[in-house]
Amino acid sequence: MTDLLITGGTVVDGTGAPERRADVAVAGGLVEAVGDLTGRPAARVLDAAGHVVAPGFVDVHTHSDLTLLSSPAAHSKVRQGVTTELIGNCGLGVAPVVGADMAALRGAAGYLDLDPAVTWDWTDMSGYLATLAEARPAVNVASLVAHIPLRAGVVGFADRAAEPAELDRMCGLLEDALAAGAAGASTGLMYAPLTYAREEELTALARTVAARDRLFSWHIRDYGDDLLDSVRQVLRVAEATGCRTQISHLIAVGRRNWGKVARALELVDESRARGADVGVDVYPYLAGNAPLSQLVPAWAQAGGETAMRARLAEESVRRRVRAEWSDLPTSWSEVTVSRIPADRPGVAGRTVADLAEAAGTGGADVVLDLVGEFGNAVMMVAGGRSEEDLLAALRHPATVIGSDGQALDPEGPTGAGVPHPRSFGCYPRLFADHVRTGRLPLAEAVRKCTGAPAARAGLRDRGELVAGMAADVVVFAPDRIADLATYAEPQRYPSGIRAVVVNGQVVVEHGTHLGTRPGSVLRAG
Repeated sequence: MTDLLITGGTVVDGTGAPERRADVAVAGGLVEAVGDLTGRPAARVLDAAGHVVAPGFVDVHTHSDLTLLSSPAAHSKVRQGVTTELIGNCGLGVAPVVGADMAALRGAAGYLDLDPAVTWDWTDMSGYLATLAEARPAVNVASLVAHIPLRAGVVGFADRAAEPAELDRMCGLLEDALAAGAAGASTGLMYAPLTYAREEELTALARTVAARDRLFSWHIRDYGDDLLDSVRQVLRVAEATGCRTQISHLIAVGRRNWGKVARALELVDESRARGADVGVDVYPYLAGNAPLSQLVPAWAQAGGETAMRARLAEESVRRRVRAEWSDLPTSWSEVTVSRIPADRPGVAGRTVADLAEAAGTGGADVVLDLVGEFGNAVMMVAGGRSEEDLLAALRHPATVIGSDGQALDPEGPTGAGVPHPRSFGCYPRLFADHVRTGRLPLAEAVRKCTGAPAARAGLRDRGELVAGMAADVVVFAPDRIADLATYAEPQRYPSGIRAVVVNGQVVVEHGTHLGTRPGSVLRAG
């Protein structure tokens, strides 16, 4: 007997094919059949009349590396229809742990490290993936190998090029992690110590990834004034190595850079025409989220978080940083402090400009004080982006959707502060703001959220509602799905989600998490 029969819905199968009326049968955790299944016996029937039945959303760009260990229920993700997450993005990750001081490595990965109670008991990717599996997450998880632990463990946090023997060591560690099942690698060239990585280092890593036909994801060097040169570097490495390559969250920061996304996409098209396998991901918001320390110049971050914090106490250093910040592409009124690791009322949720006015000081001093006190653990939400740039990226055929968010639990340690709303409503926002308004066709939007990102990540059994594929399914009302999370009140779950199924088991029904945690840790190969 069929385990679950989803009847009467409009199936959008994730391939880009037009929507059609069909039923979906699920058995043994797999899609058993799609079509007219009238009269088929089933242990349970889910009426999807008036709803879209689609593959579960494959979030190709997430940072849930540690939050899933804090709260494996993955509330903020699975309730919006996400059934698979690809973690380890932007060069930020937690394995392998080799050579680097643990405190220094945790400091560098402060963006991920929201719950101090989570212990790091692993040393390699195999151990980390086993720890994830033991946590029994509600969603499926695949992981990239992050560049920070590789470089920190071998080269350290100094501003210098890796020596040949060190490059060999990093590539060896990367190969070990890929052999353990990692889906690829990622770099984040705005984060120390990756700001110090030379192109030959990136090329060596890309060749290692390409040898196993995995994905190399790039948080590029600059999304502001040097956006186009940063994209050109990605494309040079992609063409030189043949590596499947992803440009993360392609946007342009600062009004003076608006319009550059269209040119960046032209560069991607030219590279693809030359045979490069290059894709892009983006999320449907006009503000981003990152550690506030990302604004600190690379030279001031040399030596790691502890050295940076000590350096920012020196007036000569602060004076030099203030001078460099005099020409930022964004203003302090566009930067909001979203989280600090302390109980300090009146800070999180306010702009730097507001905090500066209240303190009778400048915005630069507010940022220097916060980063000096809390290091990489203080977070920001930063705007200064163009809707035209966003639409150009969303409509491009090589673009897929990735939230750049985290699986958060509003009732637990990961729910502190005022996080970016994308962690709660990225996918409902896409369908409400861009599909329902006619900006994106329904079938294409579903493809960008399911089959296309699964293919980019090398997940061959996910992302499509086809017989024999994993039974990850989201059922939503196309006229009612909506992102209810806002920048002021981000910890709100979306509306319009009828059901979410992971590996054949219902996890969310009518917006309620049922407590089931049937997710799998997906190992490449």
